Amino acid sequence: MEPRWGPNPDIRRGRTVVYSLHAHLVCTPKYRRGPFTDEILRRREEVMRAVCTDFETELVEFNGETDHVHLLVHYPPKVSVPVGRLPQGVFARRLRQEFPGHIRKYLWGDHFWSPSYFAASCGGAPLSIIKEYIENQKRPG
Repeated sequence: MEPRWGPNPDIRRGRTVVYSLHAHLVCTPKYRRGPFTDEILRRREEVMRAVCTDFETELVEFNGETDHVHLLVHYPPKVSVPVGRLPQGVFARRLRQEFPGHIRKYLWGDHFWSPSYFAASCGGAPLSIIKEYIENQKRPG
């Protein structure tokens, strides 16, 4: 039997699951005081790529500004959505070690990251299309 469509790299397969889960995450430092430089963002991306690999997750896109970072991750169903929050403590320690003079100015007490973050599912069809698809299922009479 021929498949109805060609291979799609966004659709992954596990032993008992087929999935395509993407999330857009935004993380901010405490009070958005703007500690990020290009060098620090490059280091943050390296660390996130390694962490994502450890969690069988793909970091599809990464970028940031002086006061926040954006991540687009493709993750398996066994991983909770806010994968971007997991290495925050580790990364804050690395920042203190690698950029001590710079980072010290941005610490609030001993805290670097805000506990708040933004997470949104993304990719796939718009919700209105999915809703219409579900409404139009042939319900048994």
